[in-house]
Amino acid sequence: MKIAIMGAMPEEIEPILKKVGQYTSQEYAGNTYYEAQYAGVELVIAYSKIGKVFSALTASTMIQKFGAQQLLFSGVAGGINPKLKVGDIVVATKLCQHDLDITAFGHPYGFVPGGAVYIETDKRLCNIALSVANSMNKKVLEGVIATGDQFVANEERKNWIGTTFEADALEMEGGSVAVVCNALDIPFFILRAISDAADMDASFSFDAFLESSAEESAEFIMKMVEELGR
Repeated sequence: MKIAIMGAMPEEIEPILKKVGQYTSQEYAGNTYYEAQYAGVELVIAYSKIGKVFSALTASTMIQKFGAQQLLFSGVAGGINPKLKVGDIVVATKLCQHDLDITAFGHPYGFVPGGAVYIETDKRLCNIALSVANSMNKKVLEGVIATGDQFVANEERKNWIGTTFEADALEMEGGSVAVVCNALDIPFFILRAISDAADMDASFSFDAFLESSAEESAEFIMKMVEELGR
């Protein structure tokens, strides 16, 4: 079994590379891919760079060139749900694209013909995540993650996304990764640690909490890999 582990930024995969210890790297299509063994599982690890286009390219490459059979995304997100605090973990049950808008043609926000507003994640991987959370005595929120090519620091926009899509958190890559995995029939899982909460100034808090939140997310993902290798 070969598992892809993705992040969007170097900070999101650095703790994962530290945990695997030894790895090889390969340059392809303007990016670096790291291959390793961990807990009896073959891994390909990469950060995509920020945004939907780069994340779709990276996910496609990991599946089609490197042969990944499952994909796990580890990273950080901004909280919308007022229950979420910095460091909390959100497991996506489904994802959407909040900036996809052809409502002028009578379609709902997030929809294009031949597509869907929401794409669901793999239920088996979500169940494994809940088991891992229980073993780590960690509280996890299952919910909707909204994706867009914008870092949303505006409270009005954030509230609109939460209301329109019933979203609990927002970020810039998960929805496009979901489209790729769904199209290629690859089980996938998106986990986000909250780096800025609904009651905080996103532009101020993001850098301050990125590193610690990425560590939280990476630790959880690697526990999942251990479970998948059993």
